[in-house]
Amino acid sequence: MVYSSNKEKIDDPKSLAKPITINSLGKFKKNAEKFVTVALYDAPMAAMAQKCGVEVVLVGDSLGMTVLGFDTTVPVTMEQMIYHIEAVKRGNDRSLIIGDLPFMTYGTTDRALENATRVMQAGAHCVKIEGGQWLVDTVKILSDRGIPVCAHLGLTPQSVHKFGGFRVQGRNEADAKQILTDAKMLAEAGAHAIVLECIPSELARLITQSISIPTIGIGAGRETDAQVLVINDILGLTEKPPKFAKNFLVEAEDIPGALKKYVRDVKTGIFPEDANIFL
Repeated sequence: MVYSSNKEKIDDPKSLAKPITINSLGKFKKNAEKFVTVALYDAPMAAMAQKCGVEVVLVGDSLGMTVLGFDTTVPVTMEQMIYHIEAVKRGNDRSLIIGDLPFMTYGTTDRALENATRVMQAGAHCVKIEGGQWLVDTVKILSDRGIPVCAHLGLTPQSVHKFGGFRVQGRNEADAKQILTDAKMLAEAGAHAIVLECIPSELARLITQSISIPTIGIGAGRETDAQVLVINDILGLTEKPPKFAKNFLVEAEDIPGALKKYVRDVKTGIFPEDANIFL
């Protein structure tokens, strides 16, 4: 038997009893209750995720690499995102669904509004966009018009060519300060959550403590408000998995068991382990 940080007993994660909303995420943070996110792309896996207690489903442009065979997320189109968001929505009616806006579909506020509208109409409850303070006006416009926004800082995969590869961000003082500043500005502009990817755990802790909205970590240590992993990594389908990933299927009898173990380990603070953290 294991216990979460708020002492609730977690023996075996159950199907979500009621839909998770954007307000639910704020309550999780306020109550210091970890919540669980999985990036996935189809109806059957989406249905299984809600049955295993996954509160948030991210339909990420990572599908370019995990499903479509691209080397990066850059080639992913709006049409491909819409296709997969619609599929996930058909399989899941209780997890909160976040849909990515792909590369250069939100380069201007007008384009962002147009494409965010399409993502929401496809079934998402929130849109995710990558970038720092240059997106402040975009976040404000989308939020003011009723479109919840999840920001994304640190390693932003759509900028992989600018970074020169998939590299940990925020390791020097200037970069860390900029990421923290960006997080505060995006939160003040109306973002409802922020994904922090591949940054030192201490920086993620500082950001999480400095803003009122939830942080969702991937390769960002234990002290974010939530964790996200790609379903392929959870099930050991990635040939060369990143440091922050873990194959939960090796410790489970089947796919539902792997998802339930992931949920348990996030909620109880077992995952991420030391081996998954960047210092």
